[in-house]
Amino acid sequence: MTDTPLLRVVRGNPDDAELAALTAVVAAAAAAPPAAPPSRRTSWWIDRAASVRAPLAPGDGAWRASAFPR
Repeated sequence: MTDTPLLRVVRGNPDDAELAALTAVVAAAAAAPPAAPPSRRTSWWIDRAASVRAPLAPGDGAWRASAFPR
């Protein structure tokens, strides 16, 4: 092990409680997992679900409604 300290006070004179709080914050930040990058939205052009046709419903005007997207 090395004798170099992990934290060093550069200015001021903190008491033991302040050093303990600082150590806890630094340890928690080091142990936290890195933030996940934002997920990218899939383009409509490559989304295969968009090409799946909805089921046809027989009835009056069904032939006309079959051409309109839902």
